[in-house]
Amino acid sequence: MLYSFDHQRLSQAAAPQTPDRETPLPTDEQLMARVQAEDEGAIALLYQRHTPLLRTIIGRILNNDTDVDDLLQEVFLEIWRQALRYSEQKGKALGWIVTLARRRAIDRLRKKMAYSRAQDRLQAEVEHEPEPAMHRGADRDLVASDTAAIFREIIATLPEAQQEALRYAFYRGMSQREIAAHTGIPLGTIKTRLELAIRKLRAGLATMGGSEEWLYSHA
Repeated sequence: MLYSFDHQRLSQAAAPQTPDRETPLPTDEQLMARVQAEDEGAIALLYQRHTPLLRTIIGRILNNDTDVDDLLQEVFLEIWRQALRYSEQKGKALGWIVTLARRRAIDRLRKKMAYSRAQDRLQAEVEHEPEPAMHRGADRDLVASDTAAIFREIIATLPEAQQEALRYAFYRGMSQREIAAHTGIPLGTIKTRLELAIRKLRAGLATMGGSEEWLYSHA
């Protein structure tokens, strides 16, 4: 319902509008009530009004302009989708919006850190390793070899689209946005493919006992 709205109306909303001096500006709470009634004009006004503040909040967490702009769009889409969860009796609309934005930014940061750690670990296991050190035990070498083989087997069972997303993310070190730009595939599709692939990897690795922690330790 909102895909065209996602990328067109929100962008258009960023353009400044000339207020009618005779008409008082609606409060955030009034705008949220209109959003709950699926008034696209109301979400556009919220976007125009609070983008500078939310960009600052998100930027302090992510420290990456590209990620900030990307997440800012997602935050307002989340406001639209989750509008019915807001209640004026529980607090100001801006506080609810800021909290939502902060949580999404923290989630994005954690995901980026988890993907980065997973990438390092997968590369260390799947790619060719140097000859074992002199004091490395034979048992340890065998475990590492078996782990790499299991990785390859699990990845080979994934759909080609998910394998491709993993190759770009883990072996070429590309971000989700970079993968989308490189392949011409929508960013949301790339995210879904990576999430499904990671979920299947975790399920497969669980049979090894403790390997899920190996993939996402400290995520």
